[in-house]
Amino acid sequence: MDFSQTDYLLALAMMIGATLYSSVGHGGASAYIALMALFGVQQPVMKPTALVLNLVVSGLGSLRFARAGQLRWRTLWPFLAGSLPFAFIGGGLKVPAELYRPLVGAVLLYAGLRLLWPRPVKAQAEWRDPPVWLAVLCGAGIGLLSGITGTGGGIFLSPLLLFMAWSLPKPASGVAALFILANSVAGLAGNVAQVQALPPQLPLYAGAVLLGGLAGTTLGIRLTAPWVVRALGAVLLVASAKMFGVY
Repeated sequence: MDFSQTDYLLALAMMIGATLYSSVGHGGASAYIALMALFGVQQPVMKPTALVLNLVVSGLGSLRFARAGQLRWRTLWPFLAGSLPFAFIGGGLKVPAELYRPLVGAVLLYAGLRLLWPRPVKAQAEWRDPPVWLAVLCGAGIGLLSGITGTGGGIFLSPLLLFMAWSLPKPASGVAALFILANSVAGLAGNVAQVQALPPQLPLYAGAVLLGGLAGTTLGIRLTAPWVVRALGAVLLVASAKMFGVY
C-alpha cells in the first residue's frame, strides 16, 4: 500500500508521542487523538484508531513492566473490577465535548503541575494498598471517562495512585499499562461499529507506535523514581493542553 508524505509525518509524530507516554506506562491515546486532529483525520476514525494504537503500546508496556517486576496485582485488580463495565458503557456514549473537555483539562493541568512541583510526592517515600471498595469506585469513574474520551484511563489513574500514595512511582507505571490495555479493549467492545472506521494507514501507525513504545518502556524501566514522576507530570500537561484545545 502506498502512503503519502502526510501519513509518514503523522506516523513519526505518533512514534514520538508513544515514546513519551509509554515511559510512564501510558498508551498515548490522548496524544494520538490530538495529532490526528492536527493532521485533518476524520473524527469518526480518530477514537477507534487511538484505542487500537493504545492496545499496541499498552500491551507492550504491560509485558515489559511485568517482566521487570514493576506491576503489583493487588493495586491493579480493584480498579479494573470497577472500570471495565463502565469503560464498555462509556465506549457507546456520545457526550458533548464542551461538557467534559474543560473539566478533564483542569484536572490534568493541576495534576501535571503538582507532579512537577519541587515538593516531593508522598508516594516516592511511602505507600499503602488502596482500600478495595474505594479503588472499585474510583475505577468505575475512570472507566467511564476512558470510554467516553477514547483513552485507556491511565492519565487519570497514575496521578491518583501517586497523590493517594497507593503505589510507588515505578510500579504505578506497570499498573497503568495493564489498566489501559484492559480498558481499551472494553472501550472498543462498547462500540464495535467504530472498528469499521479504522483507516488503511493503521499498520503504518501501529508500527510507528510500537517502535516508540519499545524506546519509551526502556526509558521507564531504567529511570529513577523522581524522573518517572517528572515524566508523568510532562505527559499530563501535554494531555491537558489537548483537552483545552491548545493544539
